[in-house]
Amino acid sequence: MVAQELHLILLIFFNHLNCLLSQQEEASFIYDGFGQAQADLHLDGAAKIIFPSGLLQLTNASTQQMGHAFFKQPFEFDPSVKKLSFSTHFVGHGIAFVVSSSIDFTQADPTQYLGLFNISTNGSPSSQLLAIELDTVQSAEFDDIDKNHVGININSLKSVESASASYFSNTKGKNQSIKLLSGDPLQVWVDYEDAILSVTLAPLRIQKPKHPLLSRPINLTDIFSDQKWFFGFSAATGSLVSYQYILGWSFSRSRVLLQRLDLSKLPQIPHPRAKKEQTSPLLIALLVLLALITLVALVGVYLYRRNKYAEFREAWEKEYGPHRFSYKSLYKATKGFDKDGRLGKGGFGEVYRGNLPRIGDIAVKRVCHDANQGLKQRKGELLLVSEYMCNGSVDRYLFHREKPFLSWSQRFAILKDIASALNYLHTGASQVVLHRDIKASNVMLDSDFNGRLGDFGMARFEDYGDSLPGTAAVGTMGYMAPELTTMGASTRTDIYAFGTFMLEVICGRRPLDLKIADEKRHLIKWICDCWRRDSLADAIDTRMGLEYSEEETEMALKLGLLCTNIVVESRPTMEQVVQYINKNLPLPIFSPDSPGIGVSTPVLLETAFTSRCSLAPSASPPSPHNSMFVTHTITYGDGR
Repeated sequence: MVAQELHLILLIFFNHLNCLLSQQEEASFIYDGFGQAQADLHLDGAAKIIFPSGLLQLTNASTQQMGHAFFKQPFEFDPSVKKLSFSTHFVGHGIAFVVSSSIDFTQADPTQYLGLFNISTNGSPSSQLLAIELDTVQSAEFDDIDKNHVGININSLKSVESASASYFSNTKGKNQSIKLLSGDPLQVWVDYEDAILSVTLAPLRIQKPKHPLLSRPINLTDIFSDQKWFFGFSAATGSLVSYQYILGWSFSRSRVLLQRLDLSKLPQIPHPRAKKEQTSPLLIALLVLLALITLVALVGVYLYRRNKYAEFREAWEKEYGPHRFSYKSLYKATKGFDKDGRLGKGGFGEVYRGNLPRIGDIAVKRVCHDANQGLKQRKGELLLVSEYMCNGSVDRYLFHREKPFLSWSQRFAILKDIASALNYLHTGASQVVLHRDIKASNVMLDSDFNGRLGDFGMARFEDYGDSLPGTAAVGTMGYMAPELTTMGASTRTDIYAFGTFMLEVICGRRPLDLKIADEKRHLIKWICDCWRRDSLADAIDTRMGLEYSEEETEMALKLGLLCTNIVVESRPTMEQVVQYINKNLPLPIFSPDSPGIGVSTPVLLETAFTSRCSLAPSASPPSPHNSMFVTHTITYGDGR
């Protein structure tokens, strides 16, 4: 009897041990390259495995894309187990390691959202997501410390813990910096044990450092209500493109049992740069000697030409580089600035049509000598070169009865184009670009009637959070926010002008028209009056007839009123405007009687128009030519 009981106990013990070993085996894997891993991985977006190398590529040379790679089998964790743990080791660059309760990221956005969130889900506890980001962009809205950092993110793109990318050198006994944008493969270890999450970095051939870069107490069972977790990677691109790869990946529920990656078996990252052939030292010496002789012979000519044609360089050119043509080439391109090729004349100078070899048709703006606004002049004269817009400006079709008339689908597409362009100016660069003169005459149309935001003569580069002083109030009356003269220019004043532009595109009317009845004279007020009467359709351009979408026009009119709210803080950001206009986010609830809605400062407007005075030069009527120009065009996608 005792023997039988002992036998039964041993049988139960070995069965339990076998079950534990089986679970441990299922919870571990290693890939020294992903040539045989396609059946085990869930790939979406731009993610793919490159054969025969076995390289896992998450993004390629395209903008506005994202890619995900997750281990298909979810890992089940018992929340009652106190010592919950896992460890992983991977080699790659430009990605985020992710622990998620789901592998469905169809609603996520690329760019700064890393392919993990959108404007609605960012910060929501229902996301149930932990991410280790290797970030090469500093986003002010997410309080990033710099543009080369590692962060621990929980249900949000605001890191709960972050540090500049570096690793602890075991030999030197101190931290060494790492450049995430170098393109070199990077080793990353993520360990979770005793409710402590640790992140460790090292270059490819360096052993795991003794000290992690980040270490933070985190109870993952508080984040994830589900007992099934998925492990994987996410990557995304914005207006700039980059390749993002994973070379190898090892995972285990135990740090002790984590298998080491065989670095010698990992695939190589392709480098498009061709290898340079070795040049003999003797040839190099001869070339240097020849260059010195040539330099001495030409130094006199160089100094003469430099003094004669010296040009003033703008501050922005130091960062982005000059894009210049010689005066001689532009003189020839415009046939000596022939008056027959003149396209128009504005407050800053005249515009001429030209043609450059290998480039094609261009527009050249010859800035007036006495112009005291906009960019500085170069040696007494400033020439701005831009793409030639064959369909001219939007105001020609709205106010000068240019044919064909713009349909609703064309107008809505133009609004999307300009919203995307302005959003890029405000958020897409290292500095905010304030346009400061958004209006129908400064929106140009290409051959396909795509909208282009043009005439950057008054634009300014500003640091995030800054605004121009009150004395810098420039623009065109009717499009200028009321706070310009007291608070100065900011992104919100650009948004006010964009809202006015939206309303005039939909209604086919200028912000103020003194030739019509008083009750309809002020466009913003008139639209609000129509809304109060539940007849917004009365404000829409009658030339469109009934060929428009009631839902889209109503949304666009209300969005225009929201952007022109005189309460500065109540205006949306351009990022939100893009979400609204693309129907990714519903408009906030407000009425025509909400504070700041429908106020058009009529006294100021009428006084300015009656005296024919404005704070900036206004453009003259369009010339008889059937084309206009666009200056320093910035286009951000097609806006559709």
